[in-house]
Amino acid sequence: MGTTDTNMGTTTNFEYIDLQRRDNVAVITLQRPDRLNALNRQMAQELHDTLDQLAGEFPDIRAVIITGAGRGFCSGADVGDMPGRMAEGGDRDPNNPDPGPSITMRLAPHLREIPQPVIAAVNGVAAGAGLGIALASDIRLASESARFTSVFVKRSLVPDAGVSEILIALAGPGIAAEMSFTGRVYDAPWALSKRLVNDVIPDDELIAQAEAMAQEIAANPPLAVKAIKGLFNVHHTSLNKVILAEHRANDPLRGTNDQTEAIQAFLEKRRPKFTGS
Repeated sequence: MGTTDTNMGTTTNFEYIDLQRRDNVAVITLQRPDRLNALNRQMAQELHDTLDQLAGEFPDIRAVIITGAGRGFCSGADVGDMPGRMAEGGDRDPNNPDPGPSITMRLAPHLREIPQPVIAAVNGVAAGAGLGIALASDIRLASESARFTSVFVKRSLVPDAGVSEILIALAGPGIAAEMSFTGRVYDAPWALSKRLVNDVIPDDELIAQAEAMAQEIAANPPLAVKAIKGLFNVHHTSLNKVILAEHRANDPLRGTNDQTEAIQAFLEKRRPKFTGS
């Protein structure tokens, strides 16, 4: 994996991120298809590093597409890693005694902070933090097989990765409450009807249409495009505060009996039994 076009100017070897350049457009592909592109610590860090590269080292990149390999966009944090990660304090720096929000949670503001517009080409399930990545993108295009879920409650957690703010901003408090309290899985037409995505596209046309839109954006004056993104982000200046609030709301839930049960039930493919403890 890694940067696959030598015209990018820098070659970086990533295990879980593929970065390609197509003229003035960069395409980021999450590469854990066997886990529906679930985020482990390394993958989250590689995505941060990729965004830093695009913001700093490749100023001629004018638009970014993010998508997933295989059947999924991103299924959120890797539940298979959660028991060990909880014991270690999550996907945070073990050398930092007060690490704050995890690197996975910080992906949402990072996507908003890079100067290039980001198009999420949602090609399958977008769950949990994967939903956060999609929502934090500037434009969302969904394939007909895309699915969306604020699955956090099923893991005995509150929505994080910016979902608690952006979901309300896009769909309103009622839909945000429905998604977050139930943890239901919704299809692409439903997401379009609730303004979570800009368009629904046949599966085999998704990337082509995302690239066409990205190239259309890239053909516009780049300084003006960057200024527009910056202007729009004025309305999301509270996102980092929201990320911190999400982190603080989740901390008392980590390691509870219910969260342990939620993860074990998922791994064992059985119905969980919650006790409120």
